[in-house]
Amino acid sequence: MAWLSWIRRLRWSIFRLQKFNRNPPEDRLMRLGRVQPQVLVCVAVATHSFMLARPASAYVALMSGQRAKPLQGSFNKVPVLHSNQPEIVKGPGILVTTAPGTAIAAESNRPLRNATYTFNGDFGVHMHHKYYPSDLRKLGGLKDRGLLSLGLIAINPGDQPVTLEILRGSVKNSFEAPYLPNNLMGVKPLGKRPWNTGPGDATAVQMLREELDRRLRSSIVIPAHSKRVVISTDLPARGIANGLLQGRSDGPFQLAVVAAEENQNEQALLAVLRHGRLAPGRIYLNRIREIQTGEVFSRVAGVAIGDRYDASIDHNLNQGPLHVPLTSTSRHNFGTGDVQINPLTSRMIDSSVNNVGTYGVRYDVTMNLKGRGAHQLVLSHPVVSGKKPFTAFRGSIRIQQGEVVEEVHVGLRAGESLALTDLRLTPGRINSVNVSLVYPADATPGHLLSVVPVQQMAMLLQRQKRQKATQVKLSAQKKERKVVPNQAPPVAIEPINQPEKIRINLPTPVTEPTQQQALVRPRPATLPPPLPAVVPLPSPRYIYAISRQQQWLRQLQGR
Repeated sequence: MAWLSWIRRLRWSIFRLQKFNRNPPEDRLMRLGRVQPQVLVCVAVATHSFMLARPASAYVALMSGQRAKPLQGSFNKVPVLHSNQPEIVKGPGILVTTAPGTAIAAESNRPLRNATYTFNGDFGVHMHHKYYPSDLRKLGGLKDRGLLSLGLIAINPGDQPVTLEILRGSVKNSFEAPYLPNNLMGVKPLGKRPWNTGPGDATAVQMLREELDRRLRSSIVIPAHSKRVVISTDLPARGIANGLLQGRSDGPFQLAVVAAEENQNEQALLAVLRHGRLAPGRIYLNRIREIQTGEVFSRVAGVAIGDRYDASIDHNLNQGPLHVPLTSTSRHNFGTGDVQINPLTSRMIDSSVNNVGTYGVRYDVTMNLKGRGAHQLVLSHPVVSGKKPFTAFRGSIRIQQGEVVEEVHVGLRAGESLALTDLRLTPGRINSVNVSLVYPADATPGHLLSVVPVQQMAMLLQRQKRQKATQVKLSAQKKERKVVPNQAPPVAIEPINQPEKIRINLPTPVTEPTQQQALVRPRPATLPPPLPAVVPLPSPRYIYAISRQQQWLRQLQGR
């Protein structure tokens, strides 16, 4: 076949190219002319396609047959300390520090370089950790559980005192805001006392409202060459602690996050930092190469540049619905190539190479819309193939249309689309809609924000309702199904008993055996094979299928 011979020539040419690359440069130039141009083009295209492979697509049913537009927003330049690696802490120690030097890893007993960085001016902090102690006795029951104290420490390396002004912030743990992954699903309006489903959700809504928790100090002074605890909270076993801060300093300083054993005393937290040992639980130390190549994302322990993402987009709804990525990643950007992840300027060696979760980042998106008719603002999360539906987002969103401000709590599962609010569009003018959220911890980034006609969302809901009814019906039929044969098996064929033949033994004359007759041994009598219980009858369609297969094989062999 022609195409088989062409593939053989291509493989042989690739082998010659590999051998060609090992030759000196002069020999390469001489041999290059011997390779067919078509082969060189094919190899180049294949290599280009391999090196620039497209990222995994993200499917959202609401966007079926339509395209998304990139937001092309930008992050500000505020440095933020992220302490999320290790996410699951096994015991006391340093979690992350930006002071120069190294700290000893509990897993390898070897020094790891710190995420060195000096803050000066505006700064932010995000910390999110869980505690599962190595000592199983500390897991406890409902009330009797082990505790760690999680503390944020400010370090002043200079000769002058530094004042930190805390502008807004919140710190919560599982005792104050119990983690409820499947609670408050759907869209619910927020009141003065907001809904929350865990520490990450509770701190994010206070940051969204630009509040400072009443338990936090609004300012703190760090003397020269000294350290001070800025905030601290309990981290219960089998629990979570989360903190978000935004502030400003009048001088240079460094930050560290540490965990001490059952003690919020300031001296105990400072002693952990002086001891210079990292907290156990760093599970990615043996996967550094995979982190660098992007095969493993790890968690974030370092300083990211940007605590706010701003974007603005103009769209005419008379030309079609609007779809834009929100908290998009390299995997989930809906074909736009718009990746909304801020970089890390310093990190621990086992940290992710960028702020892949964007936890604690505030997103402000302004949509300037033209159009008429009833529309809805919709938030979606793509279907994740190979995984069961999971809770992809639990958080609060602020929506402003002109002078009208609305706050809602959203519980969204993967593969789901939820209408956040109805849009009031005035024909003949630009309608400005602003969407704001502080991305909460324990959410899965890569969402789609859409403005679609009410009919489009209604049709999607009806289709999903029919699909769900069909699945329920099939599941019920599967449970009631009884596997029985359509007809009884064929009756076994009884063997025919024939009357035995009467043998008459006649006397034979006695003769002397010859030498040839003496050497021949008598063979044992062999019985005929028994008849089968069921005699199979070949079906005509089987005979036809076999003949077609044999004809196909003969064609492949060139007969």
